[in-house]
Amino acid sequence: MAGRVTESSIHTRVLQNLQRNIQKGEKIQQQLSSGKQINRPSDSPNGTLQSMQLRGETRANNQYVRSSGDGLGWLSTLDGTLSSSSTILQKARTLTVQGLNAGAGSTDSRAALSAEIDQIRSTMIGYANTTYLDRPVFGGTTTGTTAFSADGEFVGNTDPVNRTVGPNSQVRVDASGTAAFGEGDASVFKVLDDISKALTANDMDAVAKGLEKLDTASNNVKNALSDVGARYNRITQMKQSAEDRLLDVTAQLSDVEDIDLPKTIMDMQLQQTSYQAALAASAKVIQPSLIDFLR
Repeated sequence: MAGRVTESSIHTRVLQNLQRNIQKGEKIQQQLSSGKQINRPSDSPNGTLQSMQLRGETRANNQYVRSSGDGLGWLSTLDGTLSSSSTILQKARTLTVQGLNAGAGSTDSRAALSAEIDQIRSTMIGYANTTYLDRPVFGGTTTGTTAFSADGEFVGNTDPVNRTVGPNSQVRVDASGTAAFGEGDASVFKVLDDISKALTANDMDAVAKGLEKLDTASNNVKNALSDVGARYNRITQMKQSAEDRLLDVTAQLSDVEDIDLPKTIMDMQLQQTSYQAALAASAKVIQPSLIDFLR
């Protein structure tokens, strides 16, 4: 048995179809204006989940890049400081050898060598208190502004300063002050001070012993420099890896979120054509009623 079709049901269905057509056109228009194919979770639940995961990975890799950059700043400071320290210690060794060769020289010449070694010692203390962003790079996690006192005593701590530069990957970005410059009687500052006093006292045996200790102290600085270089290379590689992954994730996120502009424009044009056709068809289907003639 056929169902009864009234003017009212025709009007209702036509309006519903037009409304759906308008809603579809509005969605495409919103995609064009925003440049995104996902403007609310209901647009694509699965795409929304992928987008959230990719954005989380993007934030993590951005943090890795920032941490790597900060770590490279620390290690660059260390590299320059330890290189300068190694160079100036080589000069101190040259002066000490001169003092040994001129053991029977004048008091004034030994005093001049002693004064120059004292200046090197002061310079070394300055190097040992080098800071990066107002934090001593040889002082560990100390809250103070120096790692060594004016007398060359270590006043920092040995707790490492680490930076997370990748998933489950931390790298130390400071250097142990005691490992680089020694401590106690083996401290490079104490060794230089002993050499200076031995030259002043014309104690060549003490100068010779001081030279041996100076060589050991110089090797400690070189070892610290080598370790810094290795960590610098590792962070550089991790930073590059994070940047590469960031590019990959950005491309994946674009595939999930961004619209295909030419295709969307074409869809919009087809939708407009469809809407115009629907309006034209509706005008023919909905004929004037008796009430319209009586108005």
